[in-house]
Amino acid sequence: MEEVDTKIKILKGASELFLRYGIRSVSMDNIANHLGVSKKTIYQYFRDKDEMVLSVTEAHVLRDRDQLEKVAIDAKNAVEELVELSGCLKENFRDMNPSLLFDLQKYHHQAWNLWLEFKNQFIREQIERSIEQGKKEGYFRPEINTKVIAIIRLETIQIAFDPTLFPRDTYSITEVQIQTFDHFIHGLFTDKGKKVYEKYKQKLANKENTTIQL
Repeated sequence: MEEVDTKIKILKGASELFLRYGIRSVSMDNIANHLGVSKKTIYQYFRDKDEMVLSVTEAHVLRDRDQLEKVAIDAKNAVEELVELSGCLKENFRDMNPSLLFDLQKYHHQAWNLWLEFKNQFIREQIERSIEQGKKEGYFRPEINTKVIAIIRLETIQIAFDPTLFPRDTYSITEVQIQTFDHFIHGLFTDKGKKVYEKYKQKLANKENTTIQL
């Protein structure tokens, strides 16, 4: 049990640093110092940094999968699901270093492929299911090509991390993600869907304001 706890502690500490500073700029020494353990202790659980990055990525994929599934189960309809996903986006990207996905793609191929598989299979299926549900409920335009729009949505998530399009000193990754998401969902709505969305959006804003005050 102690070994499991130690490994979880190392993964949590590494994840915190990767999210804050990106992956490439964080060394095993940085992680050891951050956790107050020796580098030797870290190497008892992870062969090298690449293995650690893969383990951190696996943990985040599992967490995101659980989060998306819970949102889908709890939402009363497709519009509420989108609003809740918007809140998740803000939370997940708020403290993320913009270079994280770039570092993953360039230096840690196994972890990158894991992220691509998660994005192109699970997330894509979730988006397609949500769009089809919204069509049936009358909230999304029936003429929308579900598969095409799902792919576009997936690529706009990733494109926000491209520094050649959105330089770090000019754009906030959170703001870019929120803007692309807002553009995406407004392209889906019927008049009925837009009215319902505005109600849910106001409800979410009130909830966030209450949380901030507390």
